[in-house]
Amino acid sequence: MNLLRTASTVSLLTLASRITGLARELLIATMFGAGAWTDAFQAAFRIPNMLRRLFGEGAFSQAFVPILAEARAREGDEVTHRLIDAVATVLFWVLLVTCAVGIVAAPIVVWLMASGLAQFEGAVVMTRIMFPYIGFMSLVALASGVLNTWRRFAVPAATPVLLNLSVIGVGWGLAPVFARHGSEPIYAWAVGVLLGGVLQLAWQLPSLRRIGCLPRIGLTPGAVRAAWSHPGVHRVLRQMAPALLGVSVAQLSLLINTQIASHIRVGAVSWLTYADRLMEFPTALLGVALGVVLLPQLSSAQANDDAAAYSGLLDWGLRLVLLLALPCAIALLVFPRPLVAVLYHYGHFSAHDVQQTVLALMGYGVGLMGLVGVKILAPGFYARQDTRTPVKIAVVVLVLTQLMNLLFVPFLEHAGLALSIGLGALFNAACLFVGLRKRGSYVPAPGWLGFAARVALACALLGGLLGWAGQAIDWVGLQAHPWQRIGLLAACLAGAAALYFAALLAMGLKPAQFMRRGH
Repeated sequence: MNLLRTASTVSLLTLASRITGLARELLIATMFGAGAWTDAFQAAFRIPNMLRRLFGEGAFSQAFVPILAEARAREGDEVTHRLIDAVATVLFWVLLVTCAVGIVAAPIVVWLMASGLAQFEGAVVMTRIMFPYIGFMSLVALASGVLNTWRRFAVPAATPVLLNLSVIGVGWGLAPVFARHGSEPIYAWAVGVLLGGVLQLAWQLPSLRRIGCLPRIGLTPGAVRAAWSHPGVHRVLRQMAPALLGVSVAQLSLLINTQIASHIRVGAVSWLTYADRLMEFPTALLGVALGVVLLPQLSSAQANDDAAAYSGLLDWGLRLVLLLALPCAIALLVFPRPLVAVLYHYGHFSAHDVQQTVLALMGYGVGLMGLVGVKILAPGFYARQDTRTPVKIAVVVLVLTQLMNLLFVPFLEHAGLALSIGLGALFNAACLFVGLRKRGSYVPAPGWLGFAARVALACALLGGLLGWAGQAIDWVGLQAHPWQRIGLLAACLAGAAALYFAALLAMGLKPAQFMRRGH
């Protein structure tokens, strides 16, 4: 298996997900702008997303995938299938109880998340509509972990597209219906989120069946007791406990920041969310795609006691991060206004909203290298079933981030929240890197200095071109000419990318250097 080709496939499918995600945010921005109701929707949507990262793709996946890969490598498929059945049964019943409690306790949950919302009751209604989404998405995370372990990366990577298409289709189609019946049109978008969760789970089931790993969930008390007593379940729970703490720390930071933003002024939650969606574009394309491919490979190398392969995989991932994430970070810092204006400046989204979102995007851009780097470095610990070290670092990052909020928010408002997150991510990545180096898990391969110098020079050229284009063109003033503005943005980005890669090729950097075969 060619790792670069596999990572590229995952990246392309993730690109489709992010494009549809941006289309979703574009429609919300156009229809509702950045105001009290969008703040309510974004806060309500963050609640199931936050819990999904706890139960699903966060703590659960970090604990489950390495144990699953180890079981398959050492004990064979039959034992692994029994582990999948047991884990799926326990997860199903935990999620069922969690969703029921969440729907009943929605007012308390929203108050804890964003008590300063102008449309607090609307956020409660949308939280109740969307809360079951966590159940579907956590089961999707289970299915994705199994498929990734079996090297079926494409289906999980394509799955998020269904959420965005569902939200767009249902939200756009039902919003007028809700309005005619006296309900807020934005409620239709919450219904679309719930349906998107159902569709994503349904999409993965045929692929699980094809590899013979469709979980058999126990529905009787005896079956649940048997699943609970499975030793693999207790191993996952033991590994999940520190990982849960680590992810909880990250989600606590998100909760605190959302709470602060809800009290800054109307629109702050939405501006941060719109900027976050843009920042997630390179984060997902690079960090998530590489992390998804690396974790099973690292787990396999660890199971085979192949230290050289383990270090080599990390080195390969980190070089790709520098090669691809650094120019993206520079683009977010020197070219933010064109990106925000072209993507969001329509309908009810005003020039003031553009400026406020730009400020938040620049704060996130400062930490993009850290946000992507963490996705590569953290699996270096998870694959060794060490979830405690990242947790300790995450606790320090949480404290540091909130201290920076105290410093930045009084002067920079919502942009200070974004800047604190960015700087915290850089610190997080640096600590993870030092930890891997100290324990000998990662030994840099020769040639880093020359490689970094060539990338830095090419990035300087890219930044110069984008910085000039960002100032020379009145991107906000072109609102009445959307296609001209889109064409100019495409030309600028394509020209900058061509200049960047041409400079690298001229300096002797070849794509073949990044070809790597997996196990």
